[in-house]
Amino acid sequence: MPASLRSRLPKRLLVLPWRRVGALAGISFGLALLLTGFLFDLTDHFFVRLLTAFFVLFWLLAVTFLGVVPFVTWATGHWFGRGWQETGSRSSQPAPRRASANRPTPAVAPARRPIHR
Repeated sequence: MPASLRSRLPKRLLVLPWRRVGALAGISFGLALLLTGFLFDLTDHFFVRLLTAFFVLFWLLAVTFLGVVPFVTWATGHWFGRGWQETGSRSSQPAPRRASANRPTPAVAPARRPIHR
């Protein structure tokens, strides 16, 4: 990110009307809950199933990103060698291409004219 954008972003975030944004987000969330309750009714335990699914998904994501990803990163470096791990020694610039002066260019066939009948 360029330095000028990095310095302008916090200034723009401070100017936003955060109270209004929070109020609109809260009202939208409340209306969404009311609509969901109206559509699915409270008798079929939709909200209980929704919260259970959310917490299962939350825990799966937490275990994945806090446990599995660091372990795989550690394992690739220690078990398979440094070649498997992303190294910081590689430059972010792509390798320069070799000059193609010694390769002949392929001949391009002329375009055919459409036949009108």
